[in-house]
Amino acid sequence: MTSAAITQADLCVVGAGAAGLYCALQAAGRGARVALVSATPLAQTASYWAQGGVAAALALDDSPDAHLADTERAGRGLVRRSAAEVLVAEAPTHVARLQAFGVRFDADRQGRMALGLEGGHTQRRVVHAGGSATGRRIVRQLSALAAEHERITVLEGRRAASIWTEDGRAIGVLLEDGDAVLARATVMATGGAAALWRRTTNPPGSQGIGMMLAAQAGAELADLEFLQFHPTALIGVKGREGFLVTEAIRGEGAKLYGPDGERFVEELAPRDEVARAITLLLEKTGATHVSLDMRMVEPTQFPNVVSALRDAGIEPTKDLVPVAPASHYMMGGVVVDLYGRSTVDGLFAVGETSNTGLHGANRLASNSLSECLVWGSRAADAALDLPALAGDPARRPGPAQELPIPTREIRDEIWRCAGVLRDPALLGELLEAPLPMARWIAACALARTESRGAHQRRDHPEQDPSLDGLHTVVDPATGTARFEAWD
Repeated sequence: MTSAAITQADLCVVGAGAAGLYCALQAAGRGARVALVSATPLAQTASYWAQGGVAAALALDDSPDAHLADTERAGRGLVRRSAAEVLVAEAPTHVARLQAFGVRFDADRQGRMALGLEGGHTQRRVVHAGGSATGRRIVRQLSALAAEHERITVLEGRRAASIWTEDGRAIGVLLEDGDAVLARATVMATGGAAALWRRTTNPPGSQGIGMMLAAQAGAELADLEFLQFHPTALIGVKGREGFLVTEAIRGEGAKLYGPDGERFVEELAPRDEVARAITLLLEKTGATHVSLDMRMVEPTQFPNVVSALRDAGIEPTKDLVPVAPASHYMMGGVVVDLYGRSTVDGLFAVGETSNTGLHGANRLASNSLSECLVWGSRAADAALDLPALAGDPARRPGPAQELPIPTREIRDEIWRCAGVLRDPALLGELLEAPLPMARWIAACALARTESRGAHQRRDHPEQDPSLDGLHTVVDPATGTARFEAWD
């Protein structure tokens, strides 16, 4: 019998989306040996499909303070100000660093970086690459750099089965094939959990696996009730169900119309408002979709969206596009500090896997890619400041702990019980689900007896000021939720 192979590194990064790739490159740039674990081939992660851009205060008439104000407004009284201050201050630096890495952002006719307007922003501050192909361009370039870097070992097509712990410290990961990575620090960058909902804009892998692995190791999770539903996902088109039509298109003038042909919502309101307005209208009318009119938008600005719609038989320069909300982005995740450190020593989380408190109850558009860059860099720095592992260098891991697999039935239940509008009786049913993430989502949603941002309770339709600034923290040992104020 062949013994398991152990890859030794200074840093183990699990996940090769924008956050994981950027973290790995930053650490390798400091001279660290990095093991990058990717379940899919490089450049096929959720970040690859991100149509939004990178939000940063770059214009002369913009400022970090204005970006902060928009972030806090969208987050509905739950944004952790210290985290938001970090993002708005550091995002411009990382845009420049991406350019140094070879990412080419779109330019205007004068050759200056083009700045787009998206929902919730009061200024044009979103940079794109290839129109709505920003995630694709960034991930493709970072993937190429990681694959070629002499200090990064890419473990492609490999999945983390368990976080390797010793005396309460994370020291690497066990892989599904029996091999392992041993490292002084482990960074979870596995994406979010939006694919746990049946109708989603996300690829199938975004099912909260990294969150469950972190919780299994003892890390706390928080704010799982805040799942953002993107208002304009394609519906009723075979092979393209859930395809996201970026709100940057609405930023360029596209309008939403109800079944009666009338406008019913301010198109550039924060996503929670738009998604809720669409859901209520569909419930009232019995319609399956509303219509997005993008006939006045220049198609060359969004080539991948236009191409996808044409492949689906929709000509966006002539036809209305049928759309409805779909699960898109989870604001909650592994509780981390301002350097991505979780509540388990040696274990970090970045990107959508994490929860710094930045997004509050509703993420401001395009702050997520900015977050990947800012905290990918910060986590790399903090992780490499940890002391080297002591003890036997030939240590062997024990067996991995098994996690239940999300089934289609569970995804149907989560969509039915924890959709755009929530009912306590249905959430109570979800508490009996066999999947831990489903139970934790329900526990958070039941604890928050109010409507705030992406969390909408039918029985408590108003926001409760007494819950301002209070985050819903899940104890992984008991599955119970408590409220906690964060600095």
